[in-house]
Amino acid sequence: MERRHFLASGLLAGFDAQCPSLTQSLLPAFTHSDRGPLKPFYSPPEPTQVGPNGLGFRVPVRSNQTNGQFSCMEGIMGPKLMGPAPHVHKELDELMFVQEGTVSILVGDKVYEVEAGGWHLRPHGLVHTFWNATDKPVRYIDMFFNQDFENFLEEMFARLIPDLMKRGVSLTSKEATDKMNALYTRYGITMFEEQRQPIMAQYGLKG
Repeated sequence: MERRHFLASGLLAGFDAQCPSLTQSLLPAFTHSDRGPLKPFYSPPEPTQVGPNGLGFRVPVRSNQTNGQFSCMEGIMGPKLMGPAPHVHKELDELMFVQEGTVSILVGDKVYEVEAGGWHLRPHGLVHTFWNATDKPVRYIDMFFNQDFENFLEEMFARLIPDLMKRGVSLTSKEATDKMNALYTRYGITMFEEQRQPIMAQYGLKG
């Protein structure tokens, strides 16, 4: 048995009885044998830059460093801030680890309060979002499986939105919404923008 397949079987066997759907979701990420051997790499510590809106992220592990198996981001969210509108991913599975503070995560109609040291899995196909309802910043690591989602984040928040703002184009304009919708489609994301404001009102959040 190929070493990677052997490791995958050993690592995931314990999950199978308890979480068969999770096992089936993550198994392909461990068993790519047609992309060549993984190479070791080191991602040095760097400060996460926070924008004027209180949000910030950096990407310490990229999917092209792991043969497309995995990537992750380190995120910061300021006090009383809303995350993205509720949305659903066609392919992406997300696993969040909260480093500091408490992150509120909505999946379907259930809200999870994930404290520092806690983990939360958001499988694809389920409507979800998250926010910071506290008076202190939160820090977290969001891990991505089955998709190079770090490229979506950088294209949206480091290129598309800054370019629109630099040119004075409203983010609610037709140009902006058309470009954002094209990006969502490319990455298999369906957004439910109309659900964002009611959450903000309920928890006293800023956008």
